[in-house]
Amino acid sequence: MLNENIKIIRKSKGLSQEELAVKLNVVRQTVSKWEQGLSVPDADLLISLSEAFETPVSTLLGETIVETKPDELRAVSEKLEVINLQLARRKAAEQKVLRWFFILLCTVTVAIFAVLAVFNSPYLGWDYSQPEIAVIGVAFHVFEWLFVRTAPLVLIGSIVGVCLTWKQV
Repeated sequence: MLNENIKIIRKSKGLSQEELAVKLNVVRQTVSKWEQGLSVPDADLLISLSEAFETPVSTLLGETIVETKPDELRAVSEKLEVINLQLARRKAAEQKVLRWFFILLCTVTVAIFAVLAVFNSPYLGWDYSQPEIAVIGVAFHVFEWLFVRTAPLVLIGSIVGVCLTWKQV
């Protein structure tokens, strides 16, 4: 059991017998004998083995180890890298859309302010004796009143939004 665990863990860590021997200050043949079951490491070397493998001693002594091949780990890490790149691209695209939304909001707010300034509150000069014009005039007045009070906040918020979503290069 110990010999199989040493061999499986060594291979899963991508170490050769020589590399493990160098880490433990023993000769390669010693590691080979452990893996063949011809000898066992003493207590001090067992602790050194667990430290080199970053594995508990109990795992070395008896718990069954599932072998993981370095190639499988590499394939998994490559897939994770691709997924991370896709997520980063998606986040950048979402950030770009959000930034353009804020820019559009700024532009629309400034344009409406300009229109209201150019026409200088046209509803004040309307003849309210006709009911249809009175309703339209009141509706326009409500819109202008709400817009003038909320537009500065919207403009400031959208400028802050543009600044926060601007891609830092």
